Amino acid sequence: MSLSADLSGKVALVTGASSGLGLHMARTLARAGAAVALAARRLERIEAEARALRAEGRRAVAVPLDVTDPRSVEEGLARARAALGTVTVLVNNAGIAHTDRALELPPATFRSVLATNLEGAFLVAQAAARAMIEAKVGGSIVNVASILGFRVAGRVAAYAASKAGLVRLTEALALEWARFGIRVNALAPGYIETDLNREFFASEAGKAMIARVPQRRLGRMEDLDGPLLLLASDASAYMTGTTIVVDGGHLVSSL
Repeated sequence: MSLSADLSGKVALVTGASSGLGLHMARTLARAGAAVALAARRLERIEAEARALRAEGRRAVAVPLDVTDPRSVEEGLARARAALGTVTVLVNNAGIAHTDRALELPPATFRSVLATNLEGAFLVAQAAARAMIEAKVGGSIVNVASILGFRVAGRVAAYAASKAGLVRLTEALALEWARFGIRVNALAPGYIETDLNREFFASEAGKAMIARVPQRRLGRMEDLDGPLLLLASDASAYMTGTTIVVDGGHLVSSL
């Protein structure tokens, strides 16, 4: 698939950019012309990826950032601004999952999942929005939600709650920040193949899950490129408070 979008002049920050979807999204934005700050706790990994992008002629920096720590968030946004300029595209991708049955779900795990997936997204969005308003520029915030924010499965109570909350948070922030020229939207991926889940989806249990997807396949990370570039670019200038589902039809499959 060939996609093109011109993000020249945009400064993007992607959280959870050390691997998986976050790293892929950072690369996608950089190759579309944006200057990109790769943000994560694993500094060594994102520094290597930023160097690789610079070797391609892209503008990229690594920013240490823990989304659960307000001070780290402020410092991370400040580092990105000093190196590249005010962030005008934020991708809130950092997240953690769990596989606990609700009856055995430790309260600490529940709090940790919501602290990263929901509160963390809010803290980064808030800091980015304040910087955009101070600089008198608009921007686009893209929250990475999940189809589990709309339909549930077993052993993901905290994760599903965090992603449902993120969808509603997206709408609330879109309402409040529209007057500042800040758009807030979300992506809700279905099952996307990554290095972390590839082995599981090759198993019989994984194949059974794939069989329930109407397109009868897993999503590829590249399947998110079009929606991501749409929301990050001015092509979506009149879109805010929207969640784009990218799931091969999984949400509309029969129960």
